[in-house]
Amino acid sequence: MDFNNITCGFIGLGLIGGSMARAMKQKAPGMTIKSYTPHPETSLRAKEDGIVDVALTAIDENFSDCDYIFLCAPIERNNDNLEALVPYLKPETTVTDIGSVKTSIHEKVKELGLEAQFIGGHPMAGTERIGYINSKASILENAYYILTKTPLTTDERLENYRQLVELMGATPLIIPYEQHDYATAAISHVPHVISGCLVNLVERSDSEDGLMKTIAAGGFKDITRISSSSPVMLQQICLTNHKNISKLLDNYIDYLKEMKQVIDNVDGDGLMDFFSSAREYRDSFNDLSKGPIKKSYVTRVDIADEPGNIASVATLLSVNGINIKNIGIVHNREDEHGTLSIEFHDDKAMEKANKLLDAHGYPAVG
Repeated sequence: MDFNNITCGFIGLGLIGGSMARAMKQKAPGMTIKSYTPHPETSLRAKEDGIVDVALTAIDENFSDCDYIFLCAPIERNNDNLEALVPYLKPETTVTDIGSVKTSIHEKVKELGLEAQFIGGHPMAGTERIGYINSKASILENAYYILTKTPLTTDERLENYRQLVELMGATPLIIPYEQHDYATAAISHVPHVISGCLVNLVERSDSEDGLMKTIAAGGFKDITRISSSSPVMLQQICLTNHKNISKLLDNYIDYLKEMKQVIDNVDGDGLMDFFSSAREYRDSFNDLSKGPIKKSYVTRVDIADEPGNIASVATLLSVNGINIKNIGIVHNREDEHGTLSIEFHDDKAMEKANKLLDAHGYPAVG
């Protein structure tokens, strides 16, 4: 299919919507892209960037000639925007969304009689930054892009959309929307709840001098990094996918009680089985594709606690063309050495940096 001759409409143009539009325009520069956002300056900025061709000021008849319309607003707004679109939709238009919960939008689609032209979408990618200003075409590369069809979705419509996803550089995966919501509850939504519980547990358990907060570094910061995600987004996810999240939390609570019993019984074999099976399954994960929880690219190296060492490492990376996203000392060592934590924008930069640092006497540490 020649995507240079189609028109795509975006309602909402944040990090993911903006990244999708950039990827499409990069691969099919002849494509016409229209966008409406509640903040007109966003669409105007995208137009100045050459990504958006037509900046719209409302959901109106200007969307009537679109071949695809992407609902890219927050989950709680997409249903309303879909309803506003109905008077302007032609039967050939494929309507889709990018929400991380699919049941609500599929139920709305059925209510509005749009099952023949709706296909749910969830690009499982992103960064901790938000907004169009942080969008990049590369965000979609190798990311799984879930497609959830309806009982009335034709093979032709699904195949055309699948090809559009591949054009963006993502990997399409077609599954039922119910299965999508259960799976994302397990691998994304529940982990956010657990991470928040761990952080709040430490806050409630900390001493008056804040010792736990002071030494919370390394592993604890790694496993609770997702607690820095948007509270508004997480609130909406929990409200719209509450049944699946609650069911899985019940299972998790039962498992915690089981493991508490193993610990109470000082069961060495049980503990070994627990940690070994977790390690084995974790190490079997495919690390080639991105997932719903944003990945960080962090390397740690031991350095002597002497003036100028951080600057030396930063300069070494800089003169070799490696951009650093963040850098700092992890203050939890008991000897004269410190651990320097360096965060990069992607895995390629991290891999290049690791080789360079190792060659200059700064091997990565666990």
